Amino acid sequence: MITVLLGLAGAVVYGAADFLGGLAARRARAVTVTAVAAAVGLFPLLVGLALLGGRFSAGAVLWGVAAGVSGGVGVLLLYAALATGPMSVLSPLTAVFTAVVPVVVALLRGTVLSPLGVVALVVAVVAVLLVASVPDRGGARLTVRGVVAAAAAGCGLGGIVLAYDASPPDSGIATLVVARVVQAVLLGAAALVTARRPRPGGPPAVTTSAHQDRPAVAVARGTVLRGLPRTLLLVVLGCGVLDALANVFIQAGLHSSDDPTTLPVMSVLNALYPIGTVVLAGLVLRERLTALQTTGIALAFAASIGLALS
Repeated sequence: MITVLLGLAGAVVYGAADFLGGLAARRARAVTVTAVAAAVGLFPLLVGLALLGGRFSAGAVLWGVAAGVSGGVGVLLLYAALATGPMSVLSPLTAVFTAVVPVVVALLRGTVLSPLGVVALVVAVVAVLLVASVPDRGGARLTVRGVVAAAAAGCGLGGIVLAYDASPPDSGIATLVVARVVQAVLLGAAALVTARRPRPGGPPAVTTSAHQDRPAVAVARGTVLRGLPRTLLLVVLGCGVLDALANVFIQAGLHSSDDPTTLPVMSVLNALYPIGTVVLAGLVLRERLTALQTTGIALAFAASIGLALS
C-alpha cells in the first residue's frame, strides 16, 4: 500500500511540476525553462540531504550519473520528436515506453506478477494513453524519425526509474543530487545552444516539465529566458521544487519494499503524471477534459486500487 501511495504522490507532484513548466514555457523556450528548473531543483535536494542524510558511495554516484544522463538524453530526444510530429501521437507513445521499459526489465529478471497485478498494470498503461492524448491541431505529419525519437525518449525516461531502483538503499537523496547535477549541466548546455539559434518561421515551442520532462501543453512564441519577470520566476521556482519533490517520492517508493513487483508498479504509477497536469489545467486555465482523458483518469484510479490489492 505504501508503495502505491508514494507512486501516486510522485505522479501527482510530477504533473503539477509539468503544469507549472507549461505555464512558464508560454513566455520562454521550453528547453530553457527545463534547464533552469533542473538547476533550481538541486537546492531543495541539498536541503533534504542535510536533513535526511545520504551516502555518496560508488554505487550512488554511478547510478546517479546514469539517471542524469538517461533523463537528459530522454528530454532532448523528446524535444526532437515533438518538434517534428503530432503531439497527440508522440506524447502518449513516449509515456507508454517510459512505463513499459522498467516493467519489461523486471519481468526479464524473473519478477512474477499476480493475475490482478497484471490486469491492473495493463489498465494503467491504457490510462496513460488516454490521459496523455491531446488533440493536435498543428497538422504535423507522423514520420518514422518522430516515432523512433519518441520511443527512444521514453526508454531514456524509463531509465531514470531503473537507475533509481538500482541505487543502494542507503544512498538516500545522494543519488538524486548526483542525477540532478548531471541533468542541469546537460540541459543547461542544450539551452545555451538553443538560445543562440534564431527560430524564424520555426515550429511552435512545445512545453515539457522539468521532470525529464514529460509533454504538458502546446505553446507558441517561445523566447529566451532573459530578465525573468517576478511572476515567471516564481512559476519556474515552483516547477523546480515540485519536480525535485516528485523524484524524492519515486526514490522512496522504489526502496519502500523488498517485493520484486515494486519496480513495475512504481514505473507505471510514475507514468500517470499527466493526471495532475490535465486536472490543474482544468482548474486553473478552465481547459475542458476530453471524454478520453476523463475515462483515462477513472481507469487510473481503478488500476491503483488493483495494484494496492495485488
